[in-house]
Amino acid sequence: MSTDAAAGRGREARRAVAAAVVGNVLEWYDFAVYAYLATIIAGEFFPGGEGLTPLLQVFAAFGLGFVVRPIGGLVIGRMGDVKGRKAALLLTLFLMAVGTTGIGLIPGAATIGVWAPVLLVTLRLTQGFSAGGEWAGSTAFIVEWAPEDRRGFYGSFQQAAVAGGLLLGSGVAALCSTLLTDAQMATWGWRIPFLLGALLAPVGLYIRRHVGETPAFLEAEPVELGADLGRNVRLAGKAFGFTILWTVSYYMMLTFMPTFTARFAGLSQTQALWSNTIGLVVMVAAVPFLGLLSDRAGRKPLLLVACGAFVLLPLPLFRIMVGGASFAAVVGIQVAFGLMIALFSGPGPAAISEIFSTGSRSTWMSAGYTLSVTIFGGFAPYVATQLISTTGSPIAPAYYLIGAAIVSTVVIASLRETGHEPLK
Repeated sequence: MSTDAAAGRGREARRAVAAAVVGNVLEWYDFAVYAYLATIIAGEFFPGGEGLTPLLQVFAAFGLGFVVRPIGGLVIGRMGDVKGRKAALLLTLFLMAVGTTGIGLIPGAATIGVWAPVLLVTLRLTQGFSAGGEWAGSTAFIVEWAPEDRRGFYGSFQQAAVAGGLLLGSGVAALCSTLLTDAQMATWGWRIPFLLGALLAPVGLYIRRHVGETPAFLEAEPVELGADLGRNVRLAGKAFGFTILWTVSYYMMLTFMPTFTARFAGLSQTQALWSNTIGLVVMVAAVPFLGLLSDRAGRKPLLLVACGAFVLLPLPLFRIMVGGASFAAVVGIQVAFGLMIALFSGPGPAAISEIFSTGSRSTWMSAGYTLSVTIFGGFAPYVATQLISTTGSPIAPAYYLIGAAIVSTVVIASLRETGHEPLK
């Protein structure tokens, strides 16, 4: 490749990263806002319950958004393998924008009765369908554009964008909680973060329309959906197991944690949101460095260290939080969890992409990843809340993390190292 051609591809690769990042930020900003404002949303759409019942209902609605993710993953993932990554990513961003704006506008149960939770669930399903195709599609898009020796680094920006969306959602929710009274937040202030999220959509659509298709996709031969089915199903199974710890840690530690620390660690709602935001800042900053490290040291060493940390540390850290820890101590623990997740998330996008060949990457990576997210991640806040309710112990969610880490350790140990191999 000539110097000019290499420079041109480098510029296009950076534009591809920007296109994926903006869309991912919007996708995950809304998921974050919903989880961080769960207590308020519960009162708006599921009033009249006692104890943890409204919170369980709102987290169930959160989880329902993940039920359709495997369907979205297969439909939009197949679209990405047939029509191209770009077309699929434009669709996912449009659908997410509809869901985000809609949740900010629908009246509460006091105004329209049972239609309020019905509309909330419908919009969550729309978002879930969109998100099912977004993650794998944007991951494939970035990794296929990346230079061979920088797939870990480039791919890490996809996961940094996910964390960035969570960070933005946490920061906006924390700012609204700081500037508005509790009464204002409960009546209308909770809508502001959702409506602000709609502003990202035009930017993301513009950038995604003006970036080219990946060279790997353009060079790949079309693959029938049923071709080499047994092998692809086995590879999707590996992606499923690979993702279990990843998704449980994300959705329990980064979306459930503000609710947990406010209820069981003695923090105010505002302190809980700011504590979470600080942990996310550290995580977002660390992910690209760890992605770059995986290009040099390999994917598996970092992934296995992350798994080991999640086996050993959750129980003592949860005990500290519920034992009367100070605000500073809780912040330190959330920073520690953020670094543990970053250790997995840095090499994660490249590692899971490298399992598959280009002609079927979007479809089968979506299938394995989204099914795992649906079962283990989407309902993680609900499972964590139910574990506490059933056992009466606020440290019970730590066991869910440990179990997920053990399963992913076994799967990752069985994978070969692909960090220094050409992309298939």
